[in-house]
Amino acid sequence: MSGRALTGLDERQLEAVRALRGPVAVLAGAGTGKTRVITHRIAHGVDTGAYSPGRVMAVTFTAKAAGEMRGRLRALGVEGVSARTFHAAALAQLNYFWPSLAGDSAPGIVDNKVRLLAHAADGIGLEPDTATLRDVASEIEWRKVSMLSLDAYAAQRPNGVGRLSVDRVADLQRAYEKLKDERRQLDFEDVLLACAGMLEAEPHVARAVHEQYRHFTVDEFQDVSPLQHRLLELWLGDRRDLCVVGDASQTIYSFAGASVRYLLDFASRHPDARVVRLETNYRSDAAILAVANELMRDRPGALHLVAEPRRPSEVDTPVVRAYADEEAEARGVAARISAQIASGIDPRRIAVLYRSHAQSAEFVRALADEGIASTVLGGRRFFDLPEVRQGIMALRAASVAPIESGFVETVRDVLRSLGLTDDPPQAGGALRDAWELRAALLRLAEEAPPGTTLRAFTDELTARARSHDEPALRTVTLATIHAAKGLEWDHVHLVGLAEGLLPIAYATTFEQVDEERRLAYVGITRAARTLSVSWARGARERQPSRFLREIGTRTLREDGASAAHGAATPRGRSSSGRVSPPGGGRAR
Repeated sequence: MSGRALTGLDERQLEAVRALRGPVAVLAGAGTGKTRVITHRIAHGVDTGAYSPGRVMAVTFTAKAAGEMRGRLRALGVEGVSARTFHAAALAQLNYFWPSLAGDSAPGIVDNKVRLLAHAADGIGLEPDTATLRDVASEIEWRKVSMLSLDAYAAQRPNGVGRLSVDRVADLQRAYEKLKDERRQLDFEDVLLACAGMLEAEPHVARAVHEQYRHFTVDEFQDVSPLQHRLLELWLGDRRDLCVVGDASQTIYSFAGASVRYLLDFASRHPDARVVRLETNYRSDAAILAVANELMRDRPGALHLVAEPRRPSEVDTPVVRAYADEEAEARGVAARISAQIASGIDPRRIAVLYRSHAQSAEFVRALADEGIASTVLGGRRFFDLPEVRQGIMALRAASVAPIESGFVETVRDVLRSLGLTDDPPQAGGALRDAWELRAALLRLAEEAPPGTTLRAFTDELTARARSHDEPALRTVTLATIHAAKGLEWDHVHLVGLAEGLLPIAYATTFEQVDEERRLAYVGITRAARTLSVSWARGARERQPSRFLREIGTRTLREDGASAAHGAATPRGRSSSGRVSPPGGGRAR
């Protein structure tokens, strides 16, 4: 089994996997196999006897990522590792220790912060609109993960929220906390705060946790907040067996309290730390990596990505296209996607990425006009959709009756009774959406292992629903760059690279623009085989994004045919071939 944990790894990955004693920092660039390294390192530790599975905690940021980690560990023969999100781990500890500390069960969790805020606002005579309440909810989250008191928060956010002054925002937050206490509830951030407080105040609890967990791995370490970092310190105690994995260039949640400093300063905080750099990218064509490297050149902590040596370059230089307006951009992108599908490319391997959700509607319409179905990432989960739930219930009901035909044919017959036709309806609209969902259920049945029974199939669907293991619909994906982080497609269309969109208009400070640059980097590195970039001038007479100018034309080719719709010719090129952004260069 030990050999399995060490197979299929490159030299740097092997170095990281063999570094079983902390502190260890794995600086893992996009597409360099970080999840593989994390799971193989844990498996190698278990195989060699260095780790006991029940004493390993692997922490990540999403339930889906934690589920994937557990699945990969199972495939390596490792069971019993605690692979969870920060919140899931903290909540489990609260639920375990709270009854013995307080003589009662742990408080419930707030299911809708905005609704609770609305009730709190009513109690103090405020009538903010829903958008303001959402912004206040975000402010509460930021304050708590930043570990700030209300007074310290007010000093740092003097402008208030919307039409609410900072004093009224503070009043609303106090009313929210009071109402939450009266209802005996905790919000998402309170779970971390309460767990940290419990570990600090109760030495016997801290001793129990330190005895249980001795080896820690933290994925996406660039996204850790001050509160999460404090909780991690409390979990560790005086132990040093910590492995952190992250990429400074993919820090895109600073607005929510994430701090890349913990990753960048790890080696100085731990002078004896082993630092391993993973820079061989197994996802993207070399031409795409050249664009990403040029964008992040000279940025703090940036890694220089290189394509897998055995992978031949398959495509020409990525292309940038300019359009007269947003509608023309959407039509142009849709036409190119139509041509890609006509050439045999699976729609599931194509994505359109943008900065904000507001940009999606134009592309949904343009794709529908081309007869192409699309799915907007970040909507309701697949297994929560009514058509999917209806389909699973009907299949489960059919599983108790005698089966007269084959398994797949039975699934097809059940779904046909619910409206699945041989040919899809016209793209766009609820009927096509429902067809795509039922077709996805049929495809899952067709991909099931030989000998699968209908009951086993429905049990598997239920298990996937619990673990948020979503199937890919046979549609083109539309997503914000934030939602696309951690995902990949063969063909990516990165749209809206204009000033005011990417970087977004409200990014005015150096730090805010730098975060927007990292967003663009994440968007670029989602692409495996082809990358198409576009922007539109529109009624606001937008200019091309400064990031296009920083990248320059050595790695990003301008499409002459689209230039007639609003030229995106970079200006300010230096003799080195670099392009300077509006208002000066990249440095402070």
